[in-house]
Amino acid sequence: MRYGHGLVLGKFYPPHAGHHHLVRTAAARCERLTVLVCASSVESVPLADRVAWMREAHPGCEVVGAVDDIPVDLTDPDVWAAHVAIFRAAVPERIDAVFTSESYGEELGRRMGAASVLVDPDRTAYPVSGTAVRKDPVGCWPYLAPPVRGALARRVVVLGAESTGTTTLARDLAEHYRARGGVWAGTRWVPEYGREFSERKLAALGPAGTWTDVSFASEEFPLIAAGQLAREDRAAREGAPVLFCDTDAFATTIWHERYLGSANPAVARVAEEGRRQHLWLLTDHADVPFEDDGLRDGEHLRPWMTDRFAAELTRTGRPFRVLRGSREQRLAEAVEAVERLLAADWGFTDPLPERRG
Repeated sequence: MRYGHGLVLGKFYPPHAGHHHLVRTAAARCERLTVLVCASSVESVPLADRVAWMREAHPGCEVVGAVDDIPVDLTDPDVWAAHVAIFRAAVPERIDAVFTSESYGEELGRRMGAASVLVDPDRTAYPVSGTAVRKDPVGCWPYLAPPVRGALARRVVVLGAESTGTTTLARDLAEHYRARGGVWAGTRWVPEYGREFSERKLAALGPAGTWTDVSFASEEFPLIAAGQLAREDRAAREGAPVLFCDTDAFATTIWHERYLGSANPAVARVAEEGRRQHLWLLTDHADVPFEDDGLRDGEHLRPWMTDRFAAELTRTGRPFRVLRGSREQRLAEAVEAVERLLAADWGFTDPLPERRG
């Protein structure tokens, strides 16, 4: 049977493949479908993010959000009435059918004055749930869409002074995790956008140009920071549960100091507005000989830069680890730090309690 206006509602905390299957099934049977995202104030994923994720996944549907801070109690008529009042306020139009994968679907349909359509209640199409994702994001990674992956991926930044092995370590870390296979096979690393930017500036000088002829303007650094963050965001959406970044927008604040001698608040704003990283690995200048590759001239500044990175990481409360020793030693210590990060809590708060009878 085909319906005029259908409704799918849920917490989508966070959205997963089962949710998307439910929405696609409902959309195929309705002239129009509304998806209602209900979030409580105690939940750690903002309502606006969940609405945006569902809109991206289902552009043909109307997706709206509502705050619902009433604990679920399917045995209490008054609680039912309070929830339905929230649903009707968010979606005031007539509803012809509600689509759910839950046992309460029939009662919800009755209270909404609509037909109830049950879709895959045993989760045979996609054996996943929001509870499972919150408990084990890595194990549920294949069931997560790109925007959710982008939000959940643990982002590890490798940063350091010139010629301290940041690129080598970021690449080595990505290769180490890719070798594990499974969900880790898609592990990626993000190259330094500032280097590409610098290469273009040098190339623009022509064959006779050298690095000493290149100069930077303060207004270029926010562009570099934003470009780095945009590439990081794209890679996080496409990759594994961990992403490795060869520098980040925060590091660009120090590079501005290195080249222009002072801070730039605009760069700092980009770094704070896009603060999605979880761990910083600082490559010490010790044990790494300086190599002039045509885009470097700061061997004498390496101790100062190492100290500045450490000082600013500490001041801003960013968790970091300083890496020293050989390439193999640095990789081993970095993997140890990343493993601790992956084993830590992923930040989901418990939803409101539910009583289903």
